[in-house]
This record gives sequence, structure tokens and C-alpha cells, in this order.
Amino acid sequence: MHGPRLYGVGVGPGAPDLLTLRAARILRSVPVMALPRRSEREDSVAGCIAIESVGEIVGQERLPLIFPATADLALRRAARDVAAREISKRLRQGLEVAFVTEGDPLLYSSFLDLLAEVPRHFPGVAVEIVPGVTSVTAVAAAARVPLADGNDRVAILPASQALAHIPRLAREFDSVVLLKVGAVLPALIDALRGAGILGRALLVNDATTPRERVVRDLDALSVSDAGNYSTMLILRERGENDS
Repeated sequence: MHGPRLYGVGVGPGAPDLLTLRAARILRSVPVMALPRRSEREDSVAGCIAIESVGEIVGQERLPLIFPATADLALRRAARDVAAREISKRLRQGLEVAFVTEGDPLLYSSFLDLLAEVPRHFPGVAVEIVPGVTSVTAVAAAARVPLADGNDRVAILPASQALAHIPRLAREFDSVVLLKVGAVLPALIDALRGAGILGRALLVNDATTPRERVVRDLDALSVSDAGNYSTMLILRERGENDS
């Protein structure tokens, strides 16, 4: 044991066998595994992936922490402060804490809040990042779509932030990957259709899980096909069915 140390551990996009060897080794060795979840009523998605991969560890504390999915900055700050205090409490006891996160800890991850906050509660704490397979590469693999080659440029951003910029993104980037598509899917399809590029887009639900689905004809989607939190969209430079 190294003494107090905070790990940000990426557990990948969903399939437990995509956990890296380093992540598995650390998760089996730490005395505390911190499990982020969106509410008290929900399980930690990252925690479920990690536990399915490494199993139950005798004597390990499983520390649930709430990171609400809300635009209310005050609520998010309060939750972040509670999480940082709980983790710092374990660090002050000389324990190692592994905070698990879906995908990679440094890409749209709840760990980013703690990366800035925990050192304020526990100055000088050692922090180690364990990279994970990202959802971006997972959806590309599911769809068998190359993201970049040579001098290609790739844009990655939340779908809600992309709606007003679809034509420009399509012009300036060879591939565009949009995250968290479910909540804005109808408006996004309208924007793609209005820009004449709907045929260049494809949708991926729940990549790497048994629920994985790739939709290549977005024109055929119905209201009942609305995506979920893990739905992502890839806009390619060119497609056979450009409208």
C-alpha cells in the first residue's frame, strides 16, 4: 500500500472485459472504491462495470457518491463538496481511494470535479489517472467507422452544444462525435436534415453492451426510437446516402 492516494479509474464504455489490466489490478488492491451515481435511487453504472469485472473484494469499502445530472450549478457544487469531503476523510486515514468512472476519467467525467476539489481538502495528495476505453472509440468500433486518418480533424462535444452549429461542424471537421444525444435527438435530426447531411450520420445506442444497436438510416427513426443517456451520434465526412 502506498499510503493516501486518489486514483481516477476509467472502467470503459460498458463491457466489463474492456477494463484494462492496470485498472483491474488497482481496483482489486485498494481499500476504498468510490462509486458515482446520479441519485440515491440509481446504481452506479461505473460501479456495476467495475464490480462485474473484478468481483467482490473482501474488506473493501464501496463508497457511493451522488453526482446529480442537473444544470443547477449550486446543486452540483454541493454534491461535489460532499464527495470531496468523504474521499478526503478516507485519505486522511492513510487509505487509497479509487474513483471509478465510465469511459476515461479525463473525458466528460465526474472525476474532473474531484481532480480540482480533493486537493483543496487534502493538500498534496497523490493523484494517479488510469485511462479507460472511451465511449468515443467504442461507438466507432461498433459502427466500424474510422474516426481519423492522416490530417483528419475530429470534434467531440455534447449534442446539446452542437445543435446550433451543425453546418459549420460538418464543414470544418472530418468526423464529429456527439455525446448525450437522447434528450435532443428529434431536434438534432431536424438540424442534420436541414443542413442536407442526415445521410452522413449514424446513431449508436449502448455500445459494447448486450443492448448495443447501430442505426444507419436516421430517416427511418420513429418517436419510439428516441435514444437514451448513452446514445451517441457520428457524423462522417461523406456517406453513400447524403440527402
